[in-house]
Amino acid sequence: MAHETYGPRTAAWGALAVQAEALGARTIRDLFVADARRFERCSLEAEGLLLDFSRQLLDARALELLLELAAETEVPRWIELMFAGHPVNNTEDRPALHVALRRAAGAPLTAYGENIMPLVEAERAKMRALADALHAGNLRGYTGKPITDIVNIGIGGSDLGVVMAVQALAEDCRRGLGVHFVSNIDGVALAHVLARVSPETTLFVICSKSFTTLETLVNAQAVRAWLLAAGGQRAVAAQCIAVSTNEAAMDEFGIALDRRLAMWDWVGGRYSVWSAVGLAVALAVGWPKFAEFLAGGAAMDEHFRRAPLARNLPVALHLELLQVRREAREASVIGQHRVARRAEEVAVPDPDEREQHG
Repeated sequence: MAHETYGPRTAAWGALAVQAEALGARTIRDLFVADARRFERCSLEAEGLLLDFSRQLLDARALELLLELAAETEVPRWIELMFAGHPVNNTEDRPALHVALRRAAGAPLTAYGENIMPLVEAERAKMRALADALHAGNLRGYTGKPITDIVNIGIGGSDLGVVMAVQALAEDCRRGLGVHFVSNIDGVALAHVLARVSPETTLFVICSKSFTTLETLVNAQAVRAWLLAAGGQRAVAAQCIAVSTNEAAMDEFGIALDRRLAMWDWVGGRYSVWSAVGLAVALAVGWPKFAEFLAGGAAMDEHFRRAPLARNLPVALHLELLQVRREAREASVIGQHRVARRAEEVAVPDPDEREQHG
């Protein structure tokens, strides 16, 4: 009989279900009382990052079973397949090569039969030129005034990661540079930003792989109209950068040829910050700091690839999240009737649509 590798059908999965039920009768406090070394046993550290999962409802047996699940589902083999450019994204039959975005230029990585690192490095060079020009005071708008504000227009992966990175690196951001983010389609967020910036000194970074994403395009067209009213087509050409694969749409919009950055179908939305979508981050902190950001990601990639499962931070984090989500699903089933009744009574729209496209 063939070895079962589909998670829910593995022996470890069934054992985890039993263990999760047993843990349901315990509390985090109980687990700490029972094990004075719980933090030591339930934390990992690598590349300057500490992962503390001691406050998850897990015990030694659950951790052991989670590692067995990783082994039974052949996680190490799939890690190597991913780094080899295999189409591990089986829903779209594509590679998932966000690791290439963080990789050193001299380390080849193959996808679709070619080394893709020269493509990655070409886009990095464009990003670096823009970031260096901005930080030298040489990046200017259509009237010759220096750029003072950056506005990132995107949604989901073209927004969330960039927002979080800029916030996390706030101490490294260029002093006096305004960095703004617009993702919501209702127009209020964009109106608030446009009220605070000048068309002569604001650079708009429009991130949409297809250049047809509804929320992004609505906001981008509003910006285009604003710029046209201020300075005509030359304002659009000077003040807008696009990260997209749709050349025809960028032509129609008026994006200058030297203001276009590429992305690829092997970059998933949630990993986009490491690609040209992260331009707003590079502009905010400068290229040297952004290069450190990439290098840190590359170091963690190597840890992910080389570390044993029991000491592997990304693997451990995924396994903890798997257990947490399973518990959350069980809780939602228990409370489903009550939640459904509340939903009938109150419907509150989400004012921020960022998460919908991640």
